[in-house]
Amino acid sequence: MKTCFKCQRELPLSGFYKHKQMADGHLNKCKKCTKKDAYQYRQDNLERIKKYDRNRPNAAERNGKFKCAEKERLKDPDARKRRAEIKKRWIENNVIKRAAHIIAGNAVRDGKLIKQPCEVCGEVKVEAHHPDYEKPLGVNWLCTSCHVEIHKKARESERIKIED
Repeated sequence: MKTCFKCQRELPLSGFYKHKQMADGHLNKCKKCTKKDAYQYRQDNLERIKKYDRNRPNAAERNGKFKCAEKERLKDPDARKRRAEIKKRWIENNVIKRAAHIIAGNAVRDGKLIKQPCEVCGEVKVEAHHPDYEKPLGVNWLCTSCHVEIHKKARESERIKIED
């Protein structure tokens, strides 16, 4: 058992993240407090973090390594086969989602659905977000970061429902 220095709750060691530099090998702050602090830090520094996140994939040291590693992986027939199997399994498990993606993509290609700037921040590089996959042309246009945030909030609200 260990006591969190922030919330003063006594929890088993499984309630704390591992940390090699601590005497008992675990952080002195419980997982719940650590997550809360990380979330708060992100909210307080959102613009700086978004800028960093946007530029991170373009960093030369990351981009070159990733592209080379991915090319090497795709040369391996087993890796290509595994990737194809994973994709096939996802399509089988998400028939309605896949159909909505295809219908929306075709509508954009044919000019029936026009891309708009991000509904949240105004960014012009956008993705289609389907609030309801039963309505494949009823999409919201969101940039990648806003799209991710919407899905994070949805997952969080699902998690809260499960915990209650």
